[in-house]
Amino acid sequence: MEMVRAAYSHAGLILAGLFLLALPVISQEAARPPANAVQIALDGAVTPASAHYIVENIEQAATEQAALVLLTMDTPGGLDSSMRTINRAILDSPVPVVTFVWPKGSRAASAGTYILYASHIAAMSPATNLGAATPVQIGGPSPAPEPADEEAPEGEDTEEQQKSAASGGKTAMEKKVINDASAYLRGLAELRGRNAEWAEQAVREGVSLTAEEALEIGVIDLIAENPEALLQQLDGREIAMDAGTLTLSTKDLAIEVREPDWKIRLLSIITDPNVAYILMLLGIYGLIFEGYNPGAFVPGIAGAICLLLALYAFQVLPINFTGIALLVLGIGLMVAEAFAPSFGALGIGGLIAFVIGSFMLFDKAETGLSVAWPLILGVAIASAILLTTVLGFALRARRKPVVSGRAEMKHLIGEVISDFDHEGPVRIRGEVWQARSLVPLQAGQRVRVVAIDGLVLQVTPEV
Repeated sequence: MEMVRAAYSHAGLILAGLFLLALPVISQEAARPPANAVQIALDGAVTPASAHYIVENIEQAATEQAALVLLTMDTPGGLDSSMRTINRAILDSPVPVVTFVWPKGSRAASAGTYILYASHIAAMSPATNLGAATPVQIGGPSPAPEPADEEAPEGEDTEEQQKSAASGGKTAMEKKVINDASAYLRGLAELRGRNAEWAEQAVREGVSLTAEEALEIGVIDLIAENPEALLQQLDGREIAMDAGTLTLSTKDLAIEVREPDWKIRLLSIITDPNVAYILMLLGIYGLIFEGYNPGAFVPGIAGAICLLLALYAFQVLPINFTGIALLVLGIGLMVAEAFAPSFGALGIGGLIAFVIGSFMLFDKAETGLSVAWPLILGVAIASAILLTTVLGFALRARRKPVVSGRAEMKHLIGEVISDFDHEGPVRIRGEVWQARSLVPLQAGQRVRVVAIDGLVLQVTPEV
């Protein structure tokens, strides 16, 4: 009996200990706030900054066990690498991601279409559109088209020529890119049970749809006026997740809007094509002016910081290296115009290279990223004026005669203080100097300095 009592006593102590250990967990579960809908926004081009912001919030929503992530979208497209980063986060998310093209007048073009297809729920508001998902090669010229079969009889097309015509005469590299994008979007469509045939057309033909058309052919799941109405429509809807089928309960969900923090905002500012363009120019000009005024430090330090920030932006943005080369060449020619005046030939050539390089730096049609043309023209005119005037002034100042020190004494006119045959005193600019002459000189006679030997001036009579 004593052994039984001891066993019960030990068991009771163990259960009490386990209960005490579980108390923090129970209290934490009781204190956990109810699940909500986390709303984030993709407003503008798909860039590394927007990708970081979206991925970070999807992961945080999973940690907080949110009911769903609501991604509102209005984008012209953007970078393929950033789009795929966002899609990987959506596909791996244990929390359902609802992508909503909103407000009215918004679009999910190019990369936005891929994100919409990858989402667990795809929704649009009225007066919105999606599509135009054809990828285009970025940076550098396209390869030459494949040569036609010269042995084919006249008036008859070979099988290869027929395929080329069907693909719009695209190069082999362009076909590979389009085939890859088509397979990727078609795979997303099959995963989410959406219209795979239209996905193929969106990539190969660049077609677009309105919200009503997209709903009718099964590209999206529903249309709603606003996020609140969308949650009402989602209530009770079943969606397929990696862990199994999930029934949404969204009728009474609170929407928590997550804005980008200061780091994301800073990254967004730096990676804006217009800002990156200005930073690059400020960096180059700062280093140029530091070179003409060594020791000033401020232009050099500021220029180095701006140039490093610009290089970081260019690292994550799709730039055309020919455009960069033309920009540098244009600035170099405008600088050369200040040193070797060529009646405007170098300056005009540099200005033309500068403008062409600025327009080639990004390609708006491909990525939704570009430098605004008024900024390019304004900077080009300001650069031409600044470099030809400021550097011109610096060059003319360097060519001016010396106005201080020993070198300045040469050719000055002085007056003999007292008679002397070989060496005696002279007054120059109110100072008395010892002078040496090859001919006798008399008091009051004017003399000119022809050389300086230590502290003795070599003088000759002024005629």
